[in-house]
Amino acid sequence: MKRKENTERRNEVEKTLLELSALDQKDLFAKYETDEYGLDPVQAADRLEEYGRNIIDFGKEKNLAVRIKDAIINPFNIVLLVVAMITFATDVVLADEPSFATFIMLVAVIIISATISFIQEEKSNNAAKKLQGMITTKLDVIRNDVEIEVDIEELVPGDIVKLASGDMIPGDVRFIETKDLFIDQSQLTGESNPVEKFTTSDKNVGVTDLANIGFMGSNIVSGSAKAIILLTGGDTYFGSMAKSLNSYEEKSAFERNLDSVSKLLIRFMLITVPVIFIANFITKGRGGWLESLMFGITIAVGIMPEMLPVIMNSSLARGAINMSRKKTIVKRLGAIQTFGEMDVFCTDKTGTLTQDEIILEKYMDVLGREDKRILRHAFLNSYFQTGLKNLMDVAIINRADKEDLGYLKEAYVREDEIPFDFTRRRMSVVLKDKNGKRQLITKGAVEEILSICSFIEIDGEVKDITDELKANAKKIAEENNLEGIRVIAVAQKNNVHGVDVFGVQDESEMVLIGFVGFLDPPKESAGEAINALRKNGVRTIVLTGDSEGVAINICGRLGFSTEMSLTGAKIEAMTDDELKEACEKCDIFSKLSPYQKQRVVKMFQVNGHTVGYMGDGINDSLPLKQADIGISVDNAVDIAKEVADIILLEKDLMVLDEGVVEGRSTFANMSKYLKMSVSGNFGNMFSVLIASIFLPFLPMLPVHILVQNLLNDFAQLGMPFDHVESKYIEKPKKWDLGGIKGFMVSFGLLSTVLDVLCFLVLWFIFGYNNPEMAGYFQCGWFMFGVISQTMVIHTIRTPKLPFIGDRASIQLTLSTLAVIAVTLVIGFTGVSTLFDLPTMPLSYVLWLVILMVVYMVFAQIMKVIYINRHKDWY
Repeated sequence: MKRKENTERRNEVEKTLLELSALDQKDLFAKYETDEYGLDPVQAADRLEEYGRNIIDFGKEKNLAVRIKDAIINPFNIVLLVVAMITFATDVVLADEPSFATFIMLVAVIIISATISFIQEEKSNNAAKKLQGMITTKLDVIRNDVEIEVDIEELVPGDIVKLASGDMIPGDVRFIETKDLFIDQSQLTGESNPVEKFTTSDKNVGVTDLANIGFMGSNIVSGSAKAIILLTGGDTYFGSMAKSLNSYEEKSAFERNLDSVSKLLIRFMLITVPVIFIANFITKGRGGWLESLMFGITIAVGIMPEMLPVIMNSSLARGAINMSRKKTIVKRLGAIQTFGEMDVFCTDKTGTLTQDEIILEKYMDVLGREDKRILRHAFLNSYFQTGLKNLMDVAIINRADKEDLGYLKEAYVREDEIPFDFTRRRMSVVLKDKNGKRQLITKGAVEEILSICSFIEIDGEVKDITDELKANAKKIAEENNLEGIRVIAVAQKNNVHGVDVFGVQDESEMVLIGFVGFLDPPKESAGEAINALRKNGVRTIVLTGDSEGVAINICGRLGFSTEMSLTGAKIEAMTDDELKEACEKCDIFSKLSPYQKQRVVKMFQVNGHTVGYMGDGINDSLPLKQADIGISVDNAVDIAKEVADIILLEKDLMVLDEGVVEGRSTFANMSKYLKMSVSGNFGNMFSVLIASIFLPFLPMLPVHILVQNLLNDFAQLGMPFDHVESKYIEKPKKWDLGGIKGFMVSFGLLSTVLDVLCFLVLWFIFGYNNPEMAGYFQCGWFMFGVISQTMVIHTIRTPKLPFIGDRASIQLTLSTLAVIAVTLVIGFTGVSTLFDLPTMPLSYVLWLVILMVVYMVFAQIMKVIYINRHKDWY
């Protein structure tokens, strides 16, 4: 519901801005009951009370008690809490000899699990708060025809504000006066270049393309303006983003999967435990209701893998440590597993796929043909100017050096220059060669250069420039612009007068000689990384705020399919069903607003994909939040870093491929644990059911099953360090509940069959077949249960033959050996009395070995059958 409310709020903001952009200035003033002289103090005070302070509402922060409650309450812990309370009643309150052992163990497990969860919650993001630091504090405002400095929190709709270079726009505004105004709104829109703003705007454009609208959080790069405040605080475009970011918190793919497994186990428990309780009550008679209740508790304890959160987080922490060695910070541990599940990776273009720097891509004559003479003139202009050289000047000089044009530095001297300004959008230098010949060379925006040219040079011949020739020249520039090449024009003239001082009036009757084109080039590693991701089953999607031409040009160079491309305007006209279908065909999305990026990510998720998103600007915060795994970089804006699950210390896609491999390895090891635990516990449940029907006593007490589970879990503490075969990390992996059920049933029943064999050995061979010998029966089954489930780890951990075809890691080997040793000590020494168990005779060792060999052989056979049927293991 909140998501729907946020969408409606955003749509309302966009609709309002589009309407206000189109109003005549006179009507706009009338709507806000103001004029160029500003509001009077009374109006301002009334509106401050009506609209509130110009701040963002970031929502209420959870207090400590709520955060602790959230850490404790999850499906596993709820079951354990219920079992702990019942255990306390039966083992302490109602028992003749109170025993706290089982209750204390259960509470300890709950505390460990909740503590881990709480620590992770405390590390969670503070994203919305970071937006507050984006806004400056003071601004010049006109009120009652007097210019005063006002705290931006006190600005109200209708205020007239003055803006200059370096200012941050304090609300959504409409410009009523502009002078060479250029704004950097890249953090909101993703556009790589500053955009020029005017007092009017084209119709039928997206809200972020409105030329007379400025957005809260944007920066004035150059020029100045006077504007009227349209929207403030949470009503702004920026504010609606903050509300969206703060108002929902979806569970990650990892958390959803974990919940699904939890619910699966709980369903089995809710169905089977009452059945076993009733069966046991019937067989034991009415007098054994307390014993039957304890028996039910045994089953509830036995079926739940109590240490699942601990083992899972240990595996994830191991993955995070490995990633940290590769210059990657993992903020949320679950993101490691989601990395392995990710099959769609969405990324911004600038700085990720590109080098985030300008290079000279083309130098061409007026017909679009490569011409080194154009590079020579552009170099002379850039090299001999005395002002601050911009990125394009540096790119020209660097390219000229590569083309061995450095000798020109000694061939000319600078006589004078006409500096760049944002009105003319061009700059000129006057040079003199060794023969005393003067030359004026000018470069700048195509339209501005064409306006001062009377001639054009074609194939070495200078001609009068006609409208047709001018149109052809503009067409060459526009075609390159559509390809993502930023074009500036170059002109020159030789008949320069002999005065010493030159001015703008000398930029006339010039000869257009050609163009130079610039590009933010693809990273050399980007194509390699995209191919590596593709080989690992991850599809890369580009979501950028930049123009369609730029996006297609760069993506084409990196091997993307450019047959289909969608812009924000096209997406806005699509229904969700249409966009879902388009997402499966299109790899390039351009000119997107933050909300459109978020919507595309959402549609991929609706289609069943696990989606990663990488970005570093404010405009990326919503898709970062929406994605199953958000990825940012260390030099990103604070909001992006706070929203992200993973921070890269280097903006290099190769790290992502390594993360995918690490995630899949972590997934495989967690999958091993999960399958071993649920199959073993499921088998124990059926074993207990059979025992409850035929035995005149409980086959095992609750404390025995809890200790058995804990020992089996401890045996798997080395699992995060285990290695995974390369063939099992070549494609995305998701937890398949159907597969888990199938594994649980097949291997669980195998476990039950071996348990029954153990029962027969204990009953017939050792004679533990009456209530007086119940302790020996319980101890014998306890030992077999622990050792068999520990040994089968080595069978399940690999699709190959255990011990021979593939050996476990040293850590896993040591943890399993330690558990086997502890179990033997418990069963064959006086330590067993700590758990209300007698000491078993040493003759039981031989039967343990026989049963273990039989179990391992049949487990291997079952594994081969399972792999042949399912074509997969992990």
